Amino acid sequence: MVRSVTVRSFCRGWGRSQPTVRPATLSQVTTTPPPDPPQDVHHEHPAHARRPRTSWTSAPGSAVRGGLVGAAESVPGISGGTIALVVGLYDDLIDAAGQVLHAARELVGGLARRRGIAPAARAWRAVDWPLIVPVLLGMAVVLLASLSFVAPLLESHPVPVRSVFFGMIVVSIAVPLRLMPARFRVLDGVLLVVAAAAGFWLTSLPPGQVDDPSLWLVFLAAAVAINALVLPGVSGSFILLAMGLYVPVQEAIHDRDLAFVGAFALGALIGLASFVKLLQWLLHQHRQGTMAVLAGLMVGSLRALWPWQSDDGMLLAPSGSLVGPVLLALAGAGVVLFAMVWEARVTRRRAAVA
Repeated sequence: MVRSVTVRSFCRGWGRSQPTVRPATLSQVTTTPPPDPPQDVHHEHPAHARRPRTSWTSAPGSAVRGGLVGAAESVPGISGGTIALVVGLYDDLIDAAGQVLHAARELVGGLARRRGIAPAARAWRAVDWPLIVPVLLGMAVVLLASLSFVAPLLESHPVPVRSVFFGMIVVSIAVPLRLMPARFRVLDGVLLVVAAAAGFWLTSLPPGQVDDPSLWLVFLAAAVAINALVLPGVSGSFILLAMGLYVPVQEAIHDRDLAFVGAFALGALIGLASFVKLLQWLLHQHRQGTMAVLAGLMVGSLRALWPWQSDDGMLLAPSGSLVGPVLLALAGAGVVLFAMVWEARVTRRRAAVA
């Protein structure tokens, strides 16, 4: 009996304690605005994310890396762009060159339209001078020194010297492949093969000979050859050889022929300005395919570095003892591997500090 009363009282209490639930009217409902549609954001590859400005304290290291690029430019068959990739300068230099071109365009536009030079001044201040200045100084000093050292060494000991550089470039091919933002695709393979064929053809061109080149030819040759500075796998020295201007350039520098050197410098400046912006756009917008092309050009450039060649550049079968050339090729490969590991550690250290 007690249990029955307890249950009934509990049920009556439960009924009184529960409020009546009425459906809410539209005015009582708090509406939440729908989220904005996702924006089409372009995610850049980490190599092209906004970087902190280079510090002047890193100038000695930048000068050394620039010197390595300059040394490569003095050797027919070696591209300065290849070494810039290996030592981690490539993306930074292309972006910095783009900054210089933008500042120059702002200056010319401001003067032509009479709107002042304030925008140009801001653009010049934004240029990464702590990177550009030491790299260019190191490059120029080592290039001038190498032209009187490496070229004679290559002429007197072609097989050992080419063996070293052959090993260096074989390992360097891994650099653009590692810089691809996505997995290797079939299209990338096609681009690599086509670029390798183009590089092989370029390095197969017979050397030309021009005894007294006109200044307009010097200008055009410099405009074409300078692009090898920013294009891995294509040697500016080899292009000058094919055009017959490699020896005249050396002689003009040695004799201090200011007219010749001035025409060469002007052509190099205009050629570089015309190509850098295109390459910068390709690296930002089509990095995957661009890296495949660069790797292919490096593969094709191995033809120019084959240790055994005739005087006219024809490929020959290996002859004599192979121990020395193989060891030298392995030594060259080891140097590049060391540079790649060093650059990877420097990049990780910078990322940790940032």
